[in-house]
Amino acid sequence: MKNILIIGATGSIGQATRQRFLATTTDHLTLFARHTDALKIDPQRERIISGDAGDPRQLAAALEGQDVVFAALSGDLPKFARALIQAMTPTSVQRLIFISSMGIYNEIPASVGASGNLAHNPMLRPYRQAADLIEASSLAYTIIRPGWFDNGSAAYQITQKGEPFGGHDVARAAIATVVVAAADQDLYLRESIGLNRPE
Repeated sequence: MKNILIIGATGSIGQATRQRFLATTTDHLTLFARHTDALKIDPQRERIISGDAGDPRQLAAALEGQDVVFAALSGDLPKFARALIQAMTPTSVQRLIFISSMGIYNEIPASVGASGNLAHNPMLRPYRQAADLIEASSLAYTIIRPGWFDNGSAAYQITQKGEPFGGHDVARAAIATVVVAAADQDLYLRESIGLNRPE
C-alpha cells in the first residue's frame, strides 16, 4: 500500500486514474485540485486538499506522508513543473509521474500526423519546457506523453523517447492503467514514454 498524491484530481485523467487506483490497489489517495467542491470521496482511503499547483509551499504541505506524486495538469505547465521540483527535491518524496503530450520531441511520423509535432504546433512548447525541467531534475520521474484522450479501446502501446510515436489516440483508461503500474511497481524510472492505442 502506498500513499499517492494526485495533483489535478478533478480533471479527466486525474479522475480516471483515481478510479483505477481505488479499483485495483489498496493505495491511499490525496486529491489535490484548485476546485474540489464536487468531489465525493471514500473517507477510508481518500482525503482532499484544495490548493494551487503553482505554489511550492502548498505543494510541500501536501507532500507530507506521500510516496508518489501524480500530476495531470493543464495551464502553465512550466510553472507547475518548477513548483513540483522545488517542493519535492528537498524531501523524501522523489517519485513523480507527470503527464505531458505526444509530439514534444517531434516523434510523430507523417503517417500518424506529423502536424502534431512541436515543429508544427507551438502549443506544445510549454509541454516540452515542463518535460525538460523535470528531466533535468534529480527526481525519480516518469513523463508520460499520451496521444489525444478518448474513451475508446483501452489497448495501448508504449514507445520510448527517441522512437517514433505509434498512433494518434489513447484511452483515458489506458493512461490510468500505465500510471497505476508505474506508481505501484516503480516502472519507467527516469524515462519519458509515449502512450498510444495500436493502429
